[in-house]
Amino acid sequence: MCALPSLLPTVTLPSSFLSGLIDHQLAATPPPIFRSLSFRFPSFVPVICREHAALASVSAAWKMTDTTDDIAEGISFQSFDDDCKLLGNLLNDVLQREIGSKFVEKLERHRILAQSACNMRMAGIEDAAELLEKQLASEISNMELEEALTLARAFSHYLNLMGIAETHHRVRRSRNLTHLSKSCDDIFSQLVQGRVSPDELYNTVCNQEVEIVLTAHPTQINRRTLQYKHIRIAHLLDYNDRPDLTHEDREMLIEDLVREITSIWQTDELRRHKPTPVDEARAGLSIVEQSLWKAIPHYLRRLSNSLKKHTGRALPLTCTPIKFGSWMGGDRDGNPNVTSKVTRNVALLSRWMAADLYIREVDSLRFELSMNRCNHKLLKLAHEILEKENQSEDWHESRNQTLRSQPKHNSHIAPSLPRQLPAGADLPACTECTDGDSNYPRLEVPGTDYMPLSCQKPAENGNKSNANDNPPPVILRSCSFGSSQLLAQRKLFAESKIGRSSFHKLLEPSLPQRPGIAPYRIVLGDVKDKLLKTQRRLELLLDDLPCEYDPLVYYETTQQLLEPLLLCYESLQLSGSGALADGRLADLIRRVATFGMVLMKLDLRQESGRHSDTIDAITKYLDMGTFREWDEEKKLEFLTRELKGKRPLVPPSIEVSSDVQEVLDTFRVAAEIGSDSLGAYVISMASNASDVLAVELLQKDARLAVSGELGRPCPGGTLRVVPLFETVKDLRGAGSVIRQLLSIDWYREHIIRNHNGHQEVMVGYSDSGKDAGRFTAAWELYKAQEDVVAACNEFGIKVTLFHGRGGSIGRGGGPTHLAIQSQPPGSVMGTLRSTEQGEMVQAKFGLPQTSVRQLEIYTTAVLLATLQPPLPPRELKWRNLMEEISKISCEMYRKTVYENPNFLAYFHEATPQAELGFLNIGSRPTRRKSSTGIGHLRAIPWVFAWTQTRFVLPAWLGVGAGLKGACEKGYTEDLKAMYKAWPFFQSTIDLIEMVLGKADAPIAKHYDEVLVSQSRRELGAELRRELLATEKFVLIVSGHERLLNNNRSLRRLIDSRLSYLNPMNMLQVEVLKRLRRDDDNNKLRDALLITINGIAAGMRNTG
Repeated sequence: MCALPSLLPTVTLPSSFLSGLIDHQLAATPPPIFRSLSFRFPSFVPVICREHAALASVSAAWKMTDTTDDIAEGISFQSFDDDCKLLGNLLNDVLQREIGSKFVEKLERHRILAQSACNMRMAGIEDAAELLEKQLASEISNMELEEALTLARAFSHYLNLMGIAETHHRVRRSRNLTHLSKSCDDIFSQLVQGRVSPDELYNTVCNQEVEIVLTAHPTQINRRTLQYKHIRIAHLLDYNDRPDLTHEDREMLIEDLVREITSIWQTDELRRHKPTPVDEARAGLSIVEQSLWKAIPHYLRRLSNSLKKHTGRALPLTCTPIKFGSWMGGDRDGNPNVTSKVTRNVALLSRWMAADLYIREVDSLRFELSMNRCNHKLLKLAHEILEKENQSEDWHESRNQTLRSQPKHNSHIAPSLPRQLPAGADLPACTECTDGDSNYPRLEVPGTDYMPLSCQKPAENGNKSNANDNPPPVILRSCSFGSSQLLAQRKLFAESKIGRSSFHKLLEPSLPQRPGIAPYRIVLGDVKDKLLKTQRRLELLLDDLPCEYDPLVYYETTQQLLEPLLLCYESLQLSGSGALADGRLADLIRRVATFGMVLMKLDLRQESGRHSDTIDAITKYLDMGTFREWDEEKKLEFLTRELKGKRPLVPPSIEVSSDVQEVLDTFRVAAEIGSDSLGAYVISMASNASDVLAVELLQKDARLAVSGELGRPCPGGTLRVVPLFETVKDLRGAGSVIRQLLSIDWYREHIIRNHNGHQEVMVGYSDSGKDAGRFTAAWELYKAQEDVVAACNEFGIKVTLFHGRGGSIGRGGGPTHLAIQSQPPGSVMGTLRSTEQGEMVQAKFGLPQTSVRQLEIYTTAVLLATLQPPLPPRELKWRNLMEEISKISCEMYRKTVYENPNFLAYFHEATPQAELGFLNIGSRPTRRKSSTGIGHLRAIPWVFAWTQTRFVLPAWLGVGAGLKGACEKGYTEDLKAMYKAWPFFQSTIDLIEMVLGKADAPIAKHYDEVLVSQSRRELGAELRRELLATEKFVLIVSGHERLLNNNRSLRRLIDSRLSYLNPMNMLQVEVLKRLRRDDDNNKLRDALLITINGIAAGMRNTG
């Protein structure tokens, strides 16, 4: 937090005033010393007393942009304060019971000290603020470890509760506003009034292709258990807004809130084990289930209604402008835990979840569509299904008679499986069964605790199991069975899972006899039956069991599921039941069109060097030379020649290292699964055209091998191969690489034939920012996109840019609408892919209401960028000025981070970077390689560590030097003109200003004074002076009197957190100091991790 320009003369206060301060609640009458100060400084008392009310008179109409931690546009502070007080009081009541009133009073004392110090600093009374902060730090340093743990937990939970209240009120405001900015209705109206024809608007919306890709980047600090509890509290706050609640209703609601808060307090905040990649994938799927599944129909209805209002035509039923992708379980860049087996299991698990969600919807729809009236086509289909059902019953009856005559051990046939996730489905690989002589993975049957009979313990005292015991095993295994018997038994079991069991028939009503059949229920019953078989097939595949059966009895593609649903829709419309057709059925059709049979297509990502190593191993094995030693021209010649050939390159008998084999196995799995489940293959650290062709060759070779084994073509088409340009050097060469690729006849024809003439290119924000600083990275990204678009246009190829944005500003995060609107003209032509990472997935898509809002913002921002592209720099002079600022900024950044010999040691001492690995928030290592330097450190812990200390250095370092250099050369007025007229420059400055508003030099100084060696403290002092200089020149360019002057609501929200956030930082400093002297102390480590959680909650982002 930066101090305001001093409005009052500096006052040196005696230390005796502290006791008077602590004994008074600041919201009440000021203590005597404050009353005496008021005679000298009349404006001082309101500053001191602002804890609850100083800003209450601010208009509720203050605007708040969609930012990293401010998802919607505004907030009503009165209702926000009410909810914060409600949750705070309830937490206080819980703490009174859990830890006692004496310690609660101590917590309140620390909060008051922190709040008073903030008020003093905002009023310009620096001496008093420093005195209060030293007193607070002294009291914290004297705390016992158990007290420190309790303080950290209490303040951390309060900050989380305040975050819930913020999100709730944004939802409330968007719901209550009659005219919501950036909504479909708002933007469509603007475009039509701006002379965009209704036909052009309609066609652009219908052809829009946006894909939001959820990633497992380790920045989500909260456990999923706590996330669910937070969502529950948000729902209770929403219920509390209802005007029709009785007094008893509100009392019950308060009791529910108390139970939730008590449960949160008694729950361990820390992950005790690292999540597996499959755990991360399950978390992503849970976002679909808890939020996006509900949000998509609502969003598409809004879009359709707005489109009909402004163009006269509704959105086509199967048109989906937005879809979803995932990297969870597919991103293997630097993560050895993501294997080919993991990728296969995650893809199957995603399909299983899709089928499960559709089964639930079809069940509800069957209940709703009970009518008999239908068109001839649907009636004919219903009769065909009944005929097949009758034939199937006859066959099963005959088969059952045969089975009854077989030996007893073959009669134990598995019942139909309940709709529940298989116990082994979430594991990255099947566990080998070590029981008996079986070499097969153990089969975990949903709903049973299956165990081979040979391993079961006999009942005690010879008693048989009672009704409450686990059911008997579904397969009888004997250790004496031979392998052929096991195979036969497993095949019998697999076949038994295909038909409908007698148990399921008992649960369902009998089908009505003709002529009074309910045709919709019959058709939907067949849909449900196929979905159940689809699930059972996936369960067998997940357990590596044989599953040979007719492909006609299950769903493989989206179109297969859509056909009967569209037939029902058409029949209802033609039969005069359009109102029914446009209800739950239309919602289901839109879900199927959006999510398909996979919910989210899985991208694969690997580092370019791993592909080069693989090709190199192949060429060496075949005595063709050393691929890595060839120049780029020779590599391209070899790769192109092999791509044109029709034979596989890799012999089945090839012997390679485990790393190379894993790459080959990944391409084999991709060939087996196909593009129906997988999206793009992303090449990180791409720098040459050969990086792309190497992946194309490995993909082609794997598909040839798998197709030969299957005796038929591989499922789906080839994956899109997407180069990811990340470093500044690679960004500068991105356009040249694309030109070189498209100049190769084979590649250009491949793009046109297999990918509809569409080239996808990804640009990375994280590594470029760590490489050269945020300002230089932003400018290089802008130029790279311009160059890539120009390259594709030269060859008549369409381009989709894939933006690898992080959650924090330092990693390219920021307001969605602002980010899209500030892209180069022509770079967003109706298509866009963008990542949503870590904590931002929950923040933006954790609730259905916020999801709908975000989806609208994506749609309208892409629409505006397509029909009304952002303005380019007005003058060549502006581009030259950007080059000058970028050059100075980059030089200053690299001189500090990479060339200063003291910086690395300073970084390790001043931040908790080394301790972040204990958080267990991600499956991948924090470094790509074992080096301890900044270069191999991932961007996430780099930004995360500086965010914890409130210095937020990666987002602003170098910016002040660049702006200062331009201003000193007389370009101040040009910079102001650029800020007003160039969207890209304005958004860059605004995002940096937002980061500066969150930075806090006094807190960063406290870290230095306690943790940094004396010899390196001067470096910290220099950086703090640079922070102040950056603030000064950013304000000059923006024309604001104070940071965030154009976003006062965000300023208010940040201020409101400080009385809890500042003590957390001081406690973290103290814990770090102790832990570095006693690094084996697990309680100290827990205390540190809890402070990290709390600070992340207060900052509302991590890395």
